[in-house]
Amino acid sequence: QVQLVESGGGFVQAGGSLRLSCAASGRTFSMYAMGWFRQAPGKERESVAAISPSGGRIFYADTVKGRFTISRDNAKNTVYLQMNSLKSEDTAVYYCAATRSVIVEVTPARYAYWGQGTQVTVSS
Repeated sequence: QVQLVESGGGFVQAGGSLRLSCAASGRTFSMYAMGWFRQAPGKERESVAAISPSGGRIFYADTVKGRFTISRDNAKNTVYLQMNSLKSEDTAVYYCAATRSVIVEVTPARYAYWGQGTQVTVSS
């Protein structure tokens, strides 16, 4: 069982930055692929970024490529999402997710554990 707690969401003006963190419980964090997803009102949950257990493989959605950076610190059981040049369309609830895997996972259905979500609001 893995418990995930996100933090770092908030309100920011367009062009600004936020850094999301996701702290995971347990002693086997380094065996989990991690992902960040988001869901805006009336829309389906979508993948934003994902990282393999070692951090060697990373995925970004085209909509955030070049603006967002995912990273992880296995010693701290934490995954991060640095979000720069934020746009109003980035407004959503952002979720952290984990799954036992040796590769990077993109599809939400592949993830077994989810955090409670953190709201990111970008004003234009």
